Amino acid sequence: MSSQVEHTDVGAYALGLLEEGDRLAFEAHLRGCGSCQAELGELSGAAGALSGLSPAAGPIPDGAGREGAGEPSAPPAPVIDMMRRRRRADQRFRRGAYLAGAAAAAAAAAALAAGIGIGTAVDDEAPPPKPPVAQSLTGQRFHAANAGTGASGTVALVDKGWGTQVGLELRGIRGPLKCHLEAVSRTGERSVVAGWSVPDKGYGVPGQPKPLVMQGGTGLSRQQIGHFEVRLDGGGTLLRIPI
Repeated sequence: MSSQVEHTDVGAYALGLLEEGDRLAFEAHLRGCGSCQAELGELSGAAGALSGLSPAAGPIPDGAGREGAGEPSAPPAPVIDMMRRRRRADQRFRRGAYLAGAAAAAAAAAALAAGIGIGTAVDDEAPPPKPPVAQSLTGQRFHAANAGTGASGTVALVDKGWGTQVGLELRGIRGPLKCHLEAVSRTGERSVVAGWSVPDKGYGVPGQPKPLVMQGGTGLSRQQIGHFEVRLDGGGTLLRIPI
């Protein structure tokens, strides 16, 4: 008999409803359990009151239904049946709760294992993360990369009364080169934002991991700009960044 079952058997014991094995086990438990002793003391009066009730005729007169001096007769059959049904229901509930808890734990373990497997599969196919953007870039950011030239970059735009402030971070280029950044409007109008030279060691490449970071501006408003192009001064486009 578990401690959970023992604590719930006080009422059944007080009414003499426990079977012989359960009664002996409960009495062994009762000797060391103060809470059950206190509850039994409170229920003893109720058990005595129940023994004086008749389901049909009300209280039994004094002296009637006695088995011996000072010993109450057994509780009426409806009460015994009720207590037994309640005790069986409590036992079924405890068994059901245990099985439900075990099933939930197994399901959680299976879900965890499946989640780990799924996460691993997704991570294996995930694209590489974007490189960190320089903290000096402020504004709304747009990123692009060109696998053909190896160049990648980010522009950061801020609306101004005179047009648009443009920040640029550029990686994956080697020199010597002379380049410039152009803002291209949605109608095809072009505006040079800034120009620069690329040394032999380049920017954002092995051996020179730092990117090129610079600021410029265009008279085009933010709403007018369709995309940006990083172009070589001698002709050709290294990178196109859609907006």
